[in-house]
Amino acid sequence: MWRNTHRGWGIVSIALHWISALALVGLFVLGWWMTGLDYYDSWYNLAPWWHRSVGMLVLLLTLARVLWRLPQPAPALPGSRLERIFAHLGHLALYALMLLVLISGYLISTAEGDGISVFGWFTVPALVSDLPDQASLAGTIHWYGALAMMVLAAGHALAALKHHYRDRHDTLVRMLHSRHARRGGTPQP
Repeated sequence: MWRNTHRGWGIVSIALHWISALALVGLFVLGWWMTGLDYYDSWYNLAPWWHRSVGMLVLLLTLARVLWRLPQPAPALPGSRLERIFAHLGHLALYALMLLVLISGYLISTAEGDGISVFGWFTVPALVSDLPDQASLAGTIHWYGALAMMVLAAGHALAALKHHYRDRHDTLVRMLHSRHARRGGTPQP
């Protein structure tokens, strides 16, 4: 139930997937919205504080997710060999973009040598700072990486829906509940 099997995802992987998905979409929307704030807006300082705090929690969650995922078996993928290759490459690209976006966000915020306060609970230290053009280069990477991640995530969601409704595979069902991992059945929509 907690761990993955070759038949389905465990509850930990499922929870990490959906928490990450919601948080990353939320961060993208917040980031896009806050770039339009002017200096006199009451959210001008508060929105970036939320963005940085949640971003650092998502970075920690993503690192935990990678560490959890590495020793776990992956459920068998349905579909043709080409579909399985694209699914594997797509997942690798999503993980790479998540890390790229989160680390570049960290580099933007720590460019001046200050750590990042996470909701006042703890401070993530500035391990890398004062690189030439650190904030602007990291900002460009952060923005375009986030756009690419959202496009790839949308493709990921559309592929899951295609597999569920058109192909009648259990791919989406396995990511919604862990009961399938124990039963080994093939629920149909």
